[in-house]
Parts: sequence; structure tokens; C-alpha cells
Amino acid sequence: MRDEIKTNLGNPEILEKLYRKDRKAFKAAFESIYTEIESTETVKFWKIRLDYDIRPDTPKTFTLTELITVFVFCVIVVFLVKIPSIFNLSFPEDIFYMRNTAIIVFFGLTLYTVWFNRIKDIKKLIMTAMAFLIAAIYINLLPSDSQGAAVILVYIHLPFLMWFIYGIVFTGYEFRNLDKRIDFIRFNGDLVIFYALIAIAGGLLTAITVGLFDSIGLDIEKFYGENIIITGAAAAPVVAAFLIEKFPALVSRTAPLIATIFSPLVLITLIVFLVTILVTGKDPYNDRDFLLVFNIMLLGVMAIIIFSVSETSVIKNQKFNAIILFVLSTVTIIIDLIALSAIFYRLGEYGLTPNRLAVLVSNILVLINLVLIMAGLFRINFKKKDFTIVEKTVSKFLPVYLAWILIVIFAFPAIFGLR
Repeated sequence: MRDEIKTNLGNPEILEKLYRKDRKAFKAAFESIYTEIESTETVKFWKIRLDYDIRPDTPKTFTLTELITVFVFCVIVVFLVKIPSIFNLSFPEDIFYMRNTAIIVFFGLTLYTVWFNRIKDIKKLIMTAMAFLIAAIYINLLPSDSQGAAVILVYIHLPFLMWFIYGIVFTGYEFRNLDKRIDFIRFNGDLVIFYALIAIAGGLLTAITVGLFDSIGLDIEKFYGENIIITGAAAAPVVAAFLIEKFPALVSRTAPLIATIFSPLVLITLIVFLVTILVTGKDPYNDRDFLLVFNIMLLGVMAIIIFSVSETSVIKNQKFNAIILFVLSTVTIIIDLIALSAIFYRLGEYGLTPNRLAVLVSNILVLINLVLIMAGLFRINFKKKDFTIVEKTVSKFLPVYLAWILIVIFAFPAIFGLR
């Protein structure tokens, strides 16, 4: 999209077609290259037009059809979440939720995306439905008792597969399009922010509601938790996605600000964490639980870096963020190398297991991705390259993660067994 905009600055008809084809992608691409092309009259016109389109004071309305449709999607999600209560399952509720929560949540988001993007291609819709159906059948056919490590790994990796399926639908089944991949990543950051706001509001409402009923002698905490909190948490992503589309101005200003604030804080935390490890003598080589926390933290930081990259590319002042992200990626690489050395040590001491193999390959992939991101950020900071090179690095690496997720989900149970 960026190259197309640059190429057609003198062709207003083509620019208009690009804008109408995908307004969100056009706005994101335009903002990312604005400083390069801002001197022309055409760009000034488009800047005014796009700023007007996303002004905070632009009135937003909810049509009855939209509200009913979103409500129906939420009801579908709630029904699926309440299946253990409605039907007599042959396995405990916690097993059901462990297996199916990700499928249900991303199914709701996918339904909303199909409706919002007006996707009517029957073949694509059937393929999407089959992807969710196959995932649901597969995960629920796995043994519910005496679960082996390979099965637990399937549970852990399935949400990521569902995320990729949702991403394919979000991009209009054009997942090869790198710009649309980064738009999807950016949207997920926005979704997390809105979901967090809804969760905070829901938490306050819960406290008030439970407190009010408790004051009159009625204990509704268990009922409220089982019927409102769980179902609300599952349906909230659909509501968040709807609100993002209705209030793009709020998101376009909030998400980059959070990325700008969060990245330095995470960097400071990681540096303090490394120093603390040295001072306390904490040992990831022999402490399995600490190594697990270490790897979870590493994946979380990696997610923050990717989110920050996607949000930094659409703001004007990128220099500060680019420097912070470069240092952050460097520190994270150091942490990943420590984790990898601990994993290799444990492999040598205790042998190969499904968990160790999964963690090892995951850390290697994260390390490669981080090195590529750091190299791109180096070129941005010291060779004055455009921020799009890091975006493309992030986008191009997604299929690598997808391939590994598919191997863990479908190959590990066959190789290592189910029990």
C-alpha cells in the first residue's frame, strides 16, 4: 500500500480507489510515509481528509442492526461457553475450558469479522468453518485422563493456531500480504487495550453488584462468577472489536501512546531483572520452575516488541521509540541466550522430552526473529532506513511460527504418544 500511494501521488483517481478498497490500511500506510511526502499539495489534501475522518469529535452512532448483530454473536459465544452447564459432559469442566476456550473466543471474533468485512465467498466461509470444526474435533478427541506432555503442549499451542486462523480471515484471506499482516498485529494490540478497559469496567461493576446484594443478605458471588464473569470475559473480545471499529480515533491515539510508555518501562524492568539474577544468584539451569517463568517472560517481552513495532510505525516521532526498541531487543536477546544455555544444559543432564524440545525450538525461533528485528532497528537508527523494514521482518516471520505450531499440535502426539 505504501508503494502504491507513493507511485500514484499524481493520480487522484487511483488514490481514491486505494482508499475505498481498504480505508484502514490506506490510513496506516499514509501515516507511516507522511514525513517523506508531506511537501506536495495532494498529500496536504489527503492529510486534512484523513484527519477529519478520525477526529475525536466526529459523531458515532450505533444502528439497531449493528447492535442486534453484535448481541447475537455474543449470545453464540455465551452458549458455547455454557456447554458444560447445559450438557452432561464425560470430562470435567476445567478440561473443557482448557481445550475449547481459545476456539470459542476466536470463533466469535471470526464471526464478527466475516460480518463486518461482508465476506460472502462460500468457499472461503466453508474453509473457515472446517478449520474451526477440525480443531474442535481434534482437541476434544484427545484423552482427558492421564494426559501426556505432548497433549498438554497441544493445549498450550492451540490458541496460537486459532489466532492465525482468525488472522487469515481478518486479512480477507490475503495473509501473504505483508501490510495486512502488520495491520492484523496492530489490531490485536488495539483489541488487548480495549479488552483491558472493558475488564476494568467489568471488575468495578462486579464489585459494586456483589457488594450491593451482600448488603441485603444475598450472597450472589458464586452465581455471578459462573454466569456473568466467565461468559462476559468470553464475549468481551467481540464487543471490543466492535468498539474499535466505531471509535478508531480513540485507538489511533491511545495505542501508540501506550507503546511509547510501555517500551521504556519494560526495558528498565528487564535490566533490573538481569542485575537481580546476578545479585541473588538465581539459577535457571537447575531450577525448572524459574526457567519456565523465564521463558514465559521472554515470550511476553517478544509480544510487546512486536506490538510496539507495529504501533511505532504510524507515529511521527519514531526516533525515540526506535532507539528504545533497539536496546530492548538487544537485552531480550541476552535473556534468550541465557534461557537457551539453560535448556541445552538440562537436555544434556536429563535427556530429551517433548517439553524441552518444544521450549528449545521456540526459543531458537524467537532468537532468530529478535536478531532480525534488532538488525532492522540498527539500520533505522544508524543508517536512516525507513521503519517499514522492521514491519516487514515481523510480518515475514509469522509463517515460521505457524509452521512450528502445526508441528507441535499434530506431530508431537504422534511422535511422543498421548499418555
